[in-house]
Amino acid sequence: MTSVNLRGETRVLHVAWADGTSADFPYLWLRDNCPSGFHPQTHERQFDLTSIPTNLGIEKAEVDGEAILIKWDQEDHQSRFDPDWLKAHLPGSGLSDPANVPPTLWRGDCAPSTLPRISASKLMNDDGALLDFLIATKKTGLAIVDGMADDRDAGMTAAKRIGFLRETNFGVTFEVRSMPNPNNLAYTSHALPLHTDLANQELPPGFQFLHCLANDAEGGGSTFCDGFAIAEDLRQNDPEAFDLLSQTPVPFRFHDDNYDIRRHQTVIDLDAFGNLQELHFNAHLAGVFDLPAEKMEAYYRAYRKIMAMTRSDDYVITTRLEGGEMVIFDNRRVLHGRAAFDPNTGYRHLRGCYVDRGEFDSKIRVLSR
Repeated sequence: MTSVNLRGETRVLHVAWADGTSADFPYLWLRDNCPSGFHPQTHERQFDLTSIPTNLGIEKAEVDGEAILIKWDQEDHQSRFDPDWLKAHLPGSGLSDPANVPPTLWRGDCAPSTLPRISASKLMNDDGALLDFLIATKKTGLAIVDGMADDRDAGMTAAKRIGFLRETNFGVTFEVRSMPNPNNLAYTSHALPLHTDLANQELPPGFQFLHCLANDAEGGGSTFCDGFAIAEDLRQNDPEAFDLLSQTPVPFRFHDDNYDIRRHQTVIDLDAFGNLQELHFNAHLAGVFDLPAEKMEAYYRAYRKIMAMTRSDDYVITTRLEGGEMVIFDNRRVLHGRAAFDPNTGYRHLRGCYVDRGEFDSKIRVLSR
């Protein structure tokens, strides 16, 4: 049975559940989260926190059947809480999030055949299979869809099943093929070193979808590495380099006749708790480093170190995408590239688009309901 106990000296309501769980809920937190203060349809908060005094107290608290009732002492108001709702929102722990999937790091010994894989038919028609696939893709940051229709819009259709498409200066979709007068190295037949896309953007795109429409040319193997694995190994083995790369913003820039988009980013980005959040690594979009001269040599040492790691067999895997396959990867974690190919030996064409991380996570949460 749930029980409640007022602790006025610390201004908290102590709640204990039958399973032994207990927690303290501050008065102001309870008043701010009173169910009556939320719109019944949109679930957005309507309550104005400034409408009550900061020293608001509780006159009475009791368990009434399936609810906890609170009568406030400086306003004519009563709050009614579901004990299970309070248990799901324990102060200090946060709401459980099905999209909070810890990454599974991988390195060069990862066989491409072991990556998460789903058929296009299941992705489009089976919610349960899609949910499992999205969670698995969050773990590895890299996955494959096979059995794609021979349709240049099939990749975009599959991506839209997950979330809305992120438009960039390259458009809603982009064609990865050799073409005259390119404004990006991806649109050539040259080798592309491992990189993350659009590090020059204020917010680089999240998940990238690359649908292979044709891959008949000699060469052109797709390369990938787990940037989180590289960063963690760097943190353990060369903490000075890790600190420089995670604390020192450097410039990235894309510019052509129509755009000039610039942004300072750290190569390694950490969240507020020190966890790896994303990587910004793109040597061909790196601007002219503008650090103070006395810091430049140390930074270049760290930058060269991570660059060498992205080219090491200890981290890099290679696979050849076939027509009808689509690769999905977290652009802010997994670095991607390709070997050079000979356009005179056959046609190579991939069509890509982006779905941001927030949309990807939202789909996991909705399907998890």
